[in-house]
Amino acid sequence: MMQSESILTLTESPKSNTVIWMRRFVWKIALATVALMIVGSATRVMNAGLACPDWPLCYGQIIPSRYLLNLQVFLEWFHRADAGLIFISTLALMILAWVNRKKLPKWFAPMATLAFGLIFWQAILGGLTVTQLLRFDIVTAHLGTALLFLTTLVFLATGSSEFQPEGTNRKMFWGGLFALILVYIQSILGGLVASRWAIHQCLAGSKLCQVMNNHLLGVVPTLVAILLVVFFAFRESQLSPLLKKLALSAIVLVVLQIMLGISTLKFELQVEILTVTHHLVAALLLSVLVAFTVLAQRNSKEVKL
Repeated sequence: MMQSESILTLTESPKSNTVIWMRRFVWKIALATVALMIVGSATRVMNAGLACPDWPLCYGQIIPSRYLLNLQVFLEWFHRADAGLIFISTLALMILAWVNRKKLPKWFAPMATLAFGLIFWQAILGGLTVTQLLRFDIVTAHLGTALLFLTTLVFLATGSSEFQPEGTNRKMFWGGLFALILVYIQSILGGLVASRWAIHQCLAGSKLCQVMNNHLLGVVPTLVAILLVVFFAFRESQLSPLLKKLALSAIVLVVLQIMLGISTLKFELQVEILTVTHHLVAALLLSVLVAFTVLAQRNSKEVKL
């Protein structure tokens, strides 16, 4: 394999068209999921979570055309519509994975089933979010499940590639996994801060400051873990350039995330685009670390389909 191929792309095998188009299908669902998370974040910061008073319909209709001129109603309705499309796409992915299981890696169909299980549970949490009037624990679980679903999709896509690193190191795998876990925990803490409106309450009357402070303190171990991943990645001269690019992307994203967090706190969540971007970067950082971790454990014997 030419080095330039491993730098630019995850190499595709001419032996299995099924793997190629299934992987592309997964990436499309993953991108749609990121878009869904952006819309979901916008729905929350615009206080539109209960804009549709019923569930799964909105004002008793599939398309409440009379109400869609209202931005809050449109955001909540569009969030549900996009989620429905992803639900159907993931169901199709699971069925196709089992039908073509002999042409795919052995783990692909079970992981696709896990992805569908997560989106099914996510749909239930979405309904409870409305019927339970945005109860903070349900809202936080809704975010946590969304991140797990996205993680599973990225695992499916990167794990089914035929990328073969020129060099690998087991420390990279464990370092990436540790950083990944910390980012996920930090994201859940951030979701808890958002669902309990901890920043507003702390700044206004010293309530829930501990919830906010836990999220702020969580930045330190997360940043250190990612810095160590980058340090050891660039220290290994034989490590694949693609893995080094993913490590570099992770540190760029975490620095951007910290800057967004500081800006969000400074403006007391009054600038919606900052909050939404903060959530987006968290999802992207998690995705990059999943890709890094999956590919870091690769060796030439593990890429056979």
